[in-house]
Amino acid sequence: MTNSLTIDELDLKLLQALQLDGRVPFSTIAELMGVSAHTVARRYQRLRASAGLRVLGRPGPASTSGRPRWMIRIRCAPDAAVTLAASIARRADTTFVALVSGSSEVICVLETTDEESAASLLLHRWPRIPSILAITAHRLLRTHYGGPDGWCSKIGALTAEQVAALRPPAGYLGSGPHPRLDDVDRILLDRLRGDGRAAHGALRASVRLSEPSVRRRLHRLRDSGALYFDLQLDPGQLGYRTIALLWLTAAPTALEAAAHAFARHSEVAFIAATTGPSNLVAAVICRDAEDLYTYLVQRVAAIGGITRVETTMVIRQVKQLV
Repeated sequence: MTNSLTIDELDLKLLQALQLDGRVPFSTIAELMGVSAHTVARRYQRLRASAGLRVLGRPGPASTSGRPRWMIRIRCAPDAAVTLAASIARRADTTFVALVSGSSEVICVLETTDEESAASLLLHRWPRIPSILAITAHRLLRTHYGGPDGWCSKIGALTAEQVAALRPPAGYLGSGPHPRLDDVDRILLDRLRGDGRAAHGALRASVRLSEPSVRRRLHRLRDSGALYFDLQLDPGQLGYRTIALLWLTAAPTALEAAAHAFARHSEVAFIAATTGPSNLVAAVICRDAEDLYTYLVQRVAAIGGITRVETTMVIRQVKQLV
């Protein structure tokens, strides 16, 4: 069993602050929290070492517009599941990989450049792998929570005034014009994919531009919605040891309202409308199995229009959902 860290209010505030703006200076956080920048930096390094905390740059909707996203359920031989999941996680076009259902099923989110690429992979390449017994593909139609939004933004440790001070300018939410990405933009996106808090000097060395030019590039990418920053961490280290995927069926007239209701739940890290037998899929994070049960019988049951719920427990998260 995963042993959780001793997490205090400052840790929670730091996580929520980084979810709001992954590149916010530690000095800014420190001033708002009434502590030293050294204290904030030390807490950040502790969470990196013990909870797997990472700030990662993600391609936003403006840079992935038109790219098909699929949630794939792969039933496989149990003795091959771990190896298969690791192989799928190494693919650049997967953004989530997990072992579920007693390690005989692998679930992943696949983001391809076009429909033909997805069809080739799903119809020809993966079915030829002997250990794969069955594949079910669900096209994600609309994400109602996830992506630029993150689970840590629901922690609620910050005051409304602190949230307002930390939240990036409105333009960073993707209201600016969509850019035409060039090779330099792609290098920056790739560099930030591994470390969203990479210093401007390190980024400058990667693209051989001046530091002010790098700053302007980052501002333009964020302003357009081509880039956002997300947190990766092990919820188990914060005391949340149960992750589950809910495959939900809602009446068509209730679909939109149900999705918005789920998005407001503190347990929900991701929810999207999807094709297939279920028309919504959600990722929920709970403290334990009892907490999940309470969530299902109280909060899920209270949402109107839901006619069916299938719950699959995540045994191991290999690649984090975005």
